[in-house]
Amino acid sequence: MSVDVLVVGGGIAGLTAAITAAEAGAQVRLVDAAERADRGGNTRWSIGISRVAHSDRAELEKLLDAGMSFGEVDVPSYPADRFHADLVRVSRGDGNRTLQRLVADGSLPLARWLRDHGVRWKPAPFRFGRAAPDREPGLAPGAELMVRGGGAALVDALLDAAHTAGVEVRFGIRVRALCTAGVELADGTRLTADAAVLACGGIEGSRAMRARYLGPGWDLVRIRGTRHNTGALLEAALAAGAAPAGHWSGVHAVASDPHGPPYGDPVIGDVHGRYSYPYGITVDARGERFLDEGADEKNLTYATIGPAIHARGGTAYQVFDASGTELLEPRYAQSTPVVADTVEKLAHALGLPRLVETVRAFNTACPDGEFDPADLDGLAAQPPGQPPKSNWAVPLTRPPFRAYRVTPAVTFAFAGLAIDADAQVRDEVGRPLPGLLACGDAVGGIAVHNLPAGTGMIAAGVLGRIAGATAARRTP
Repeated sequence: MSVDVLVVGGGIAGLTAAITAAEAGAQVRLVDAAERADRGGNTRWSIGISRVAHSDRAELEKLLDAGMSFGEVDVPSYPADRFHADLVRVSRGDGNRTLQRLVADGSLPLARWLRDHGVRWKPAPFRFGRAAPDREPGLAPGAELMVRGGGAALVDALLDAAHTAGVEVRFGIRVRALCTAGVELADGTRLTADAAVLACGGIEGSRAMRARYLGPGWDLVRIRGTRHNTGALLEAALAAGAAPAGHWSGVHAVASDPHGPPYGDPVIGDVHGRYSYPYGITVDARGERFLDEGADEKNLTYATIGPAIHARGGTAYQVFDASGTELLEPRYAQSTPVVADTVEKLAHALGLPRLVETVRAFNTACPDGEFDPADLDGLAAQPPGQPPKSNWAVPLTRPPFRAYRVTPAVTFAFAGLAIDADAQVRDEVGRPLPGLLACGDAVGGIAVHNLPAGTGMIAAGVLGRIAGATAARRTP
């Protein structure tokens, strides 16, 4: 059976594409490699933080459920120009600025569209940490919204919307190759369509591809999301003439508890991330600091911590004194730290004798000044022989002292296909491949080196809507 539009992948990118195309009058089929129990691609494992451009708090509060508001919390404006500038800055200017602009400009319209299709919004409760006990928690600029129920609830809402729109959804269907006017399934069956939308994720679910593109040791690293993003269709598209885009040796990876499952757990969700590192120091397996824990707002640095840990052998320790412990986000309660009443005893328990000198040098370099855990406070230290700490440089002096072992966990690779502003896949000289579109993590160029928190789902949804609209226009 042939359809007008075939969508491969059932996360936010595929669902928004399918719904948009169906609502434009196309006959749409969506196939997902996952079984229904772990449906939703990487979207399912998202905590639901979403980066949305807005002019003021009133614009965001219109998205919230009736009776909900941001209360007394300050909600500064976050214009699309700033969103775009943040994307350009963290990508070091190496991203596709046209696509980045589309994401920034399309973020608020997408949030409204999602609300109208059953997704429920609430204020984001934290900035990957806690505020000081005596003050109101702050919200990260541009990441003030969160999906009620997280990514799993978003997927379920959009699946309901897809059924209402008449989309045919099939789970447990693995696509192994592209063919003329469609795709070939693992059993050899061919599905044909006037337009095919690749919303099948990236390469991170394949150990072999992680080792090939990201480098040695990445094949052993845990995956935070779905096991079904194997990159097979990305390679098939490249073989068919598609141009690669993005950062094929780059990866979004976070600091994570080492005892998590090898892939995301669809039942327990994302409980293994360890993002309160700005409130202490991070040391490697030699007891030495190796990164600037306070380089920027946590939402703009957390995706770079995993690669930094991997480069130091794959194991690190986040060290806090009692003051830092008071600020740890709730997910730390899932870990068992090493605790001691002196730094010397902590170093002995960890087997890291150099930790004593590391902490001593760091403490000596910390300045006087007012510590503000909710914002960049300018408290900077430059310990001799160590990286700087650009903000939140407070000495570790209050016992007890705690150390949490962390390892990298991969969210997604920055590898993808080249597309144009209509989500059409392009070849090496910029020509569209007829009938082939891409969105979500199958696209390269939005994220290069880094990605601000809350951008992934929004970017996937913005491009999904564009891909769906373009695909529908190709139908007779």
